[in-house]
This record gives sequence, structure tokens and C-alpha cells, in this order.
Amino acid sequence: MRLARVALLGVVVVSQSAWAAHPWTIGNVPSYYQGHYGTPQTIGIFYDPTYLQYQTPRLRLKFTIPYISVSNLPVGAKLTNGTLSARTQNTQTITASGLGDMWLAGHFTVIPERGLRPALVPYAKIKFGTASAAKGLGTGRNDYEVGLGLNSTIGANVFPFAHIGYRFVGSPPGQHLQNIATYDAGVSIAATVRNIITAMYAGNQSEQAGYAGSSDAILAWNYNVTTAGSGFQVYLDKGLSSGSANLGVGVGGQVVF
Repeated sequence: MRLARVALLGVVVVSQSAWAAHPWTIGNVPSYYQGHYGTPQTIGIFYDPTYLQYQTPRLRLKFTIPYISVSNLPVGAKLTNGTLSARTQNTQTITASGLGDMWLAGHFTVIPERGLRPALVPYAKIKFGTASAAKGLGTGRNDYEVGLGLNSTIGANVFPFAHIGYRFVGSPPGQHLQNIATYDAGVSIAATVRNIITAMYAGNQSEQAGYAGSSDAILAWNYNVTTAGSGFQVYLDKGLSSGSANLGVGVGGQVVF
């Protein structure tokens, strides 16, 4: 349930002319996840990101500020991006809430889609370590990620996509977190002009040696109230590994202007 994956669920299938006329989007997608994440505890995480996005036919910039609330977190464990990056087997737990890690992401289409050739979209992201490490809401360190996205169109209403990236992880003292690969692939289908269904798989390596990385199957529904893409979305996330939440759900929306 990394932010990079959930952000994909907010993608609204609109034309380039709509982007030109309405380049700004503001959205909020609260979500709740519950699972063990490789610890002895059943952890509950409420992750509420608010984002501002600017988009043109080739460029997309996105800034995200999240609020996090976590219950039953083992003492010494750390969150990153609304999931666990550093785990402990401590049976003592805490409950905490506050500002999460802010993210700034940029995507630029260097080669547009043409025929059977997908669009090539390199990207870069910065995670600012703004979440409290003392509360376990973050590591207190910045992360940096670079990667490549592939986007395509089949017919008029099928939009496959895939991303692969590499994250340079900031490790707090004593945690020994490691850099990781991130990846996802899926397809969005515009069932109607207003209804868009997205199915995807997303995963990444574990930032902590000895634990499984996250692995998730995600199903989302977007309903566009306006032709520019303003609307709402609902998604379900089923964890497929011990490094993921067992189950998650999110409901939110966006305004395009």
C-alpha cells in the first residue's frame, strides 16, 4: 500500500486536451489497513493523504501531505508511507498519530505512445522525513526513488501500465534499512465515459533483511462526475505476503480544475 501504488488508483483517464484545459487536481484518499506485517501484532493503520497535482500532456508533478494514525504498533517499529519499513518482535505496543512523510514526485514522458510502442515515462520521487520517528510514524530520514513507467492504450478504452523503480532508503541509527526495488503492473478499463475499473499488482523488496517484501492485489473503481475527471474512487487491497497488510480499503475523491 505504498503511496506510489495508491496514487495510480487516482489516475483518471482523460484526453490531453482536458489536461491542457484543467491541469490542476486536488484529491484526498483516506484508507485503512490491518495486518501483522511480519510482526506478532495485528496492526491497524489509517493513512489519509491529501495531494496537489499539476499535469500537462508530458509532465506530471505531485505533492502529497499525509496524516497517519496507527494502533498496536510494536515498540521500536517504524512506518514509511503508511506501511512498516522497520519491524520488531516486541510484544509491547503503542498507538500514535500525526503528520506523515511528505512526498514530491515528477513524471515526464520522454517518448510518447505511438502504435504498439508504449509511452516511456521516467520518474523521480523524494520522501521527506517529516513523520515523527519517536512515535514510529516514520524513519526521520529522506528516501529517493527513480524509475521508469510504461503506459499504453488498446483500442479506445483499455489502458495497460507498468512501473519499475529503485529506492534509496534513508536508514535511522540502529535500523540498517536497505535500498529496494519497487514494481507494479495493471490495467485500467473505461467501462463507460464515467466509470473506470483498475486492476493491478504491486510489490517491493523489504527494506529490512529477514522479512518478506510487500505484495498486493488491488482493485479500484473511479467514477468521474465531470468530463475533466473530478469524481470519487473506491479501492480494495488484498495482501499476498506476510510483509503486507491482510486487507485494506480506501474511499476518496478528486477535483480537477
